[in-house]
Amino acid sequence: MAKKKGGVGRHVTKNVPRTFSPNLREQRIWVSELKKFVRVKITARGLKTVNKNGAYATLKKAGLIAGPGNS
Repeated sequence: MAKKKGGVGRHVTKNVPRTFSPNLREQRIWVSELKKFVRVKITARGLKTVNKNGAYATLKKAGLIAGPGNS
């Protein structure tokens, strides 16, 4: 149906659902409690959380790192 009649357009041949994927990136994060870099695949939103709450606390809560003596 035409757009002016409330449709999606007259020349549209198929309708494909949009896909949403997370903004992932491979990142090296310095964890001062462990005195080393940790490589993680993290979203842009996750990086903001790491900056706000600290690397060690955030990664420990996510289960990505163990305690200082358990590496």
